[in-house]
Amino acid sequence: MAQTTRPRQRTYWLIGASSGIGAAVVDHLVARGYRVAMSARRQAALDDRAGRDPGQLLALAADVTDPESLAGAYRLLCEHWGMPDSVILNAGDYEPMGLEGFDPAVFERLMRVNFLGAVNGIETVRRDFIERGQGEIVLTASVAGYRGLPYAAPYGASKAALINLAESLRPELARAGVAIRLINPGFVRTQLTDKNDFSMPGRIETDVAGRLIARGLAGRQFEILVPRGFGWVMKLLRLLPYRLYFAITRRMLKEPGQ
Repeated sequence: MAQTTRPRQRTYWLIGASSGIGAAVVDHLVARGYRVAMSARRQAALDDRAGRDPGQLLALAADVTDPESLAGAYRLLCEHWGMPDSVILNAGDYEPMGLEGFDPAVFERLMRVNFLGAVNGIETVRRDFIERGQGEIVLTASVAGYRGLPYAAPYGASKAALINLAESLRPELARAGVAIRLINPGFVRTQLTDKNDFSMPGRIETDVAGRLIARGLAGRQFEILVPRGFGWVMKLLRLLPYRLYFAITRRMLKEPGQ
């Protein structure tokens, strides 16, 4: 009787895996039987999670703002499991900011982590993925990147940059056999969104977000909206002329001093 060859186990490298959405996605990818290399700055948190599923998880500390740190983690991953099938660039930072607290340093910090961190991640795997002629790069952006929202200028600008980046790179990467995809979450209950002092429509729990994202990753669509309902509402706002859109966003403003 001919021996059947077992398909190779798919390997993900998830950067920004120690908490929030990233940690939830790790749980659901493991539940689906995949191997996941987890990266974040906090090695202890990664080690604790990896200890619960040692055969499927690999803990690799890395900082997206440090290209050498990413390169070192990538080398260790390749030595341990080989080149990953997919890299998910999920590391992110958030700080609400109104005009009274306008601070260029906040813009710089969020762009360094949210946008340039993803650029560093792409550069880490770009040559190997193109040479191999296959691979997947997934960027976690946000529906906040669709249009400018009050009190979210630094965050929204960094996420809009990520969306534009993915759209710009997609044709050339696709020609080389490499997929680039977007995860665009709405409001998800995390330590970062807990900084908000307003009602967040459509907010979902991290476990729900993780399940929906893991399901979306199993497909091939360019964009994974989480959740879809609120995501489509935000998409529709992109179609409004400025006069109507600004009439809506003016209603989001707080009274002075609040």
